[in-house]
Amino acid sequence: MRRLAVIGLDCADPVLLGELLPELPALRELAESGCFARLRSTDPPITIPAWMAMMTGKDPGQLGVYGFRNRRDHSYVGLRLTNSTAFADADPVWDTLGRHGVRSIILGVPGTFPPRPMAGVLVSGFLAPNTEATYTYPTSLAKRIEEWVGEYAFDVRQFRTNDKAWLFSQVREMTEKRFAVARRLVAEHEWGFFAMVEIGPDRIHHGMWAHYDPTHPRHDAASPYRDTLPEYYRFLDRQISDLLSELPGSTEILVVSDHGAQKMEGGLGINEWLIRNGYLALTDYPDAPTRIGDLIANGRVDWSKTTAWGEGGYYGRLFLNVVDREPRGIVPHQDYDATCSRLSDELAAVPDEAGASLNTQVHRPTEIYREVTGIPPDLIVYFGDLRWRSIGTIGWGRIHIHENDTGPDDANHSLYGIYISSTPGGNEDRHLLDIRREIIEYFGIEDPS
Repeated sequence: MRRLAVIGLDCADPVLLGELLPELPALRELAESGCFARLRSTDPPITIPAWMAMMTGKDPGQLGVYGFRNRRDHSYVGLRLTNSTAFADADPVWDTLGRHGVRSIILGVPGTFPPRPMAGVLVSGFLAPNTEATYTYPTSLAKRIEEWVGEYAFDVRQFRTNDKAWLFSQVREMTEKRFAVARRLVAEHEWGFFAMVEIGPDRIHHGMWAHYDPTHPRHDAASPYRDTLPEYYRFLDRQISDLLSELPGSTEILVVSDHGAQKMEGGLGINEWLIRNGYLALTDYPDAPTRIGDLIANGRVDWSKTTAWGEGGYYGRLFLNVVDREPRGIVPHQDYDATCSRLSDELAAVPDEAGASLNTQVHRPTEIYREVTGIPPDLIVYFGDLRWRSIGTIGWGRIHIHENDTGPDDANHSLYGIYISSTPGGNEDRHLLDIRREIIEYFGIEDPS
C-alpha cells in the first residue's frame, strides 16, 4: 500500500531552517537523503489562503479568498472571516483521493473548519473557536482526542504578547498535543494519505524573531530569549522524529510550509498615506489610532471625497470607491484603470523615513491570478518586499509606524517557504500550487483538474 505523509510547518523559512539544520537531526536526515528546496508561496503569502491553495491546486483568485477576512459584498462594512464554506467547491486533494479509494488523515490544515464529511478522519485547523464546537469528522473523534491529550489546542490566540516565557510554554504545549494526536491517528486508523499542519513556527517567529536575529531593529543581544526560537525548533524536530518512527517504513515524507518569514522593519500606514495624498477623506480625524472599519461603521468617512481606502495586515489591500459598484462610489468606470495605475506608481514610490526606496511592489489581481472570483482587492501591496506591514488604523499622525497596531510582532511573511522531500531530487525552487499534482501523481491517479 502506498502511503504519503505531508508535515506542514506554518511559516517555516528556508533561510532560517538552513541555519538551524545542523541542530535538527530528523529534518537534516530528510534533507540530506532526499532534497531541500524553496517553495514559492501564493500571492499573498499568508496562511489563509495558502494552505488550501496547496491542497486544491487553485490560486487565491480562483478560490476567491484573499486573506483571513474577505469582502462579503461591495458595501463598506461587508468583511467576513473565512471558513471551510469558502472552499466548498474547490475539491481538496483528500476528496479526490477518497473518490479513488484512498483514505486520509487530515490534522490542523487551515481552512477545514467547520469539518465536512470525507473518506477518513479530520481535525479542524486553527480557526476552530474552541473544543465546544464540532471540530472533528467524525464527531466522535473529539472525545477520543480529549482522552489522549485533554483540552486540545488549536492555536495560541494571544501570541502577540510581551510575555515571551508564557508564549513559549503555550506554543510548546500546543505543538506537543498536536503531534501526540498525530501519532495516535496514524497508528489507529487506516490511511494512505496523511497531512498535518503545525502553526507553532508561525507563532514563535512573530513573537521571538527580534530576540534571535541580530539584524532586527529591535534586537537585544542580552535578551534572555535569544535562544528561544532555535530551542523551539529543536523541540519541534524531536516531535517530528517521534512521528516518523510511527510511520510505516515505506512512507514517502514531504515537509512543507505555506510561506517563509523575515524581520519586520516597520509598518506603513496605508490609510494615513491615502489621507495625506487626498485619496481618503474623513469627517473628523481620530484622537487615537482607530480601526478603519470602526470609522466606516460610525459614519466618519466622507465617501463623496474618497477615492480609495485600505486594510492592514501582512500585506496591503486597497479598495477603490467605484461608481455603481460601491454604494457611494465616485471613481467612474472609465477612469478605473488610470486610477489603479496612478495609485500603484505612487505607492511603489513611497520611501522610508530617510528617503530611501522601500522596494514596494503593487499588483493587480488580474495580472497575478489565473482567474479572479469573489471580491478581490483592487490593488495588492507588498510594502518593502513584505518587510513592512500594512497598518490600517488611523490616528497616528504619520505614515511610518514602528508599532504594530495588533500587538507586539517581530516578523512578517516572505514569499518562499520550505520543501523537504524524502525522495531524492534537485534543489531547484518549487511552487506551492504544484503540491496537489505531486500528491495525485504519487498515487497514480488521473486528475482532470
